[in-house]
Amino acid sequence: MRGIGLLFFASGVVYVTLGMLWGIQMGISQDFTMVPAHAHLNLVGFVTMALAGIFYHVTPRAAASPLARVHFVLATLGVWMLVPGIVLAVTGQGEGLAIAGALATLAGMLVFLTNVVLNALMAREGGVPKVA
Repeated sequence: MRGIGLLFFASGVVYVTLGMLWGIQMGISQDFTMVPAHAHLNLVGFVTMALAGIFYHVTPRAAASPLARVHFVLATLGVWMLVPGIVLAVTGQGEGLAIAGALATLAGMLVFLTNVVLNALMAREGGVPKVA
């Protein structure tokens, strides 16, 4: 694995490692206030990023698309804003960052969806997407 696929996958591994450490810290302290942020770090940070990395690894045409890089930037910004934003929201310090992170995450997923659909159409039609 290399390129954008590796970048997505390696980022996911970093996020799940941080999520595990955070989960252990919550368990030791018996303070589970931040479970919503912890869960989003693991789900959006690890699962989503790792699955995208695998997709890009097995779909080189999609990985070569500029959409893959846009997806990575938006997905990364989403994690970096969403998780701290949830911490701020849970502690009563405002929801703005969580909302911005959720929107960045959604935008990244819409770019990913576009890349997946375009590549599915290209594979089905022999390399050139047909948009009717």
